[in-house]
Amino acid sequence: MSMSEQESTTIPQASTMMSQRLPKRLIALLLVYTAASISGLVAKQGVLFCLLTLFMVIAIIGRQKAALIMLRGYTLVQLGLISMLPVIMYDPDNLIVGPTTVYLGEWQSKLPDYVIFIALIVLSLLQVWIAFDKKVKAWFKPKLNLNIMG
Repeated sequence: MSMSEQESTTIPQASTMMSQRLPKRLIALLLVYTAASISGLVAKQGVLFCLLTLFMVIAIIGRQKAALIMLRGYTLVQLGLISMLPVIMYDPDNLIVGPTTVYLGEWQSKLPDYVIFIALIVLSLLQVWIAFDKKVKAWFKPKLNLNIMG
């Protein structure tokens, strides 16, 4: 067996091995979604939205093709809404001039609104990047139908 024949037989095995493991960046994203959903359920804020997000997380772990479509749609809608947040929140009649106070446990800081908006948009872009990554796409089973329960 020549060297090129050996390489051609190991490449499909390597790609199937890669798709067998959940990508680390997708694990991190799923942990964030799970933590945010559980905290929303505990606070009783957006209960239906939190439940749907948890169902999406379960479908992603189950490698459902529909979950990939939902994940991509979820991240794109979120990016669109967060990008429009400065326009939505702009109210000239009730405009508060000055920085916003941010509390993280004992840490307190005053940040301008544009810094908060930039941070939210960057986090949304990061989610979109993860959702459209080739390693994440390789995790899902492409031949399954769009039924998230089966």
